Amino acid sequence: MKTGNLMRFAWALLMLFLAIVACTGTNTPTPAPTLAPAAVTSIPPSAVPISVNQGVSPVALPSQRLDQAGDMDSSDMATARRVSGGDTFIQDLYERPFNANTMDTYFPYIDIVNTQGFKDDTWGYATITLAGADKSGHLSAEYAVELDLNKDGRGDWLIRASNPSSTTWTTQGVQAWKDSDGDVGGTIPVVADSNPSSGDGYETLVFDQGKGDLVDGAWARVDPNDPNTVQIAFKLSMLGNPKSYAMGAWAGANIDPSQFDFNDHMTHVQAGDPNTGYPTYPIKALAEIDNTCRLAIGFVPTNYVPGLCKVVIPKGQPAPPGVIVPTPLCGGKTCPYGIDPKTCICIPG
Repeated sequence: MKTGNLMRFAWALLMLFLAIVACTGTNTPTPAPTLAPAAVTSIPPSAVPISVNQGVSPVALPSQRLDQAGDMDSSDMATARRVSGGDTFIQDLYERPFNANTMDTYFPYIDIVNTQGFKDDTWGYATITLAGADKSGHLSAEYAVELDLNKDGRGDWLIRASNPSSTTWTTQGVQAWKDSDGDVGGTIPVVADSNPSSGDGYETLVFDQGKGDLVDGAWARVDPNDPNTVQIAFKLSMLGNPKSYAMGAWAGANIDPSQFDFNDHMTHVQAGDPNTGYPTYPIKALAEIDNTCRLAIGFVPTNYVPGLCKVVIPKGQPAPPGVIVPTPLCGGKTCPYGIDPKTCICIPG
């Protein structure tokens, strides 16, 4: 073979070899990137962060109940369009789970039958049990607790949950309102004043569904074991870490924070009454609402606390040590439109 042909043949072989190497490459795998181990944070069992809401949520209620009160079940009187007790307008106690004027519609999800109070080092808790749900099986109203921190009868905080549906804790629909100017209760806390109040009630919105700086101040859920019970939890640090307080429960179609106390913002005639024996029957401006007396959370009452639930003492038994039983208002005197507690004179209609 001629030299020129040999050179061309060798050059062709070299080019063929280089092409084969370029196409096949090597069999050595590319190493995967090394990831740093995730940081592990220890979380106390009583404060578990959740993904749906910000902040830290409560878990289970404490096992020890601090106080409890039953409330009138009006379901058995619904067809009669009246209640069998539990509504005393002058003392800010309402049993009105009916529509206005005709009282021909009864709302079981507004009818409170029981409330309980609990507390631990971080949270205050309330349970509000209703007579039943709406036609869709939901608790489609507003539910709230009113807190009296210094136990003078004048409410300081209102924690309200709207249309709770989840059985897990959520901040959705939950608000915390504060009375910063001390006008809740008007002239005489709890008791209806002679003249309608011009106060603005709970005017300061401190917590609003996890928005703003305070993301986990208050929570609510439907009791996982009872579809007719609402549970509300609130951070004690938001309230200033009170050791004790009085707490009442509310249910209603519109629990307006600006209208507390309701019996100071309207007359008995305007509000109407669910008791058929009263001239102000039936209910009018103040309808579709129910509340309870106040529980003693973290304290044993040793003096009269306005709005507090009465201590039930069996007939013939002495009062428990340290408990002072309050005397009835004005010696038990009753008036159709209420009584002025200072003078015991009937309030004009």
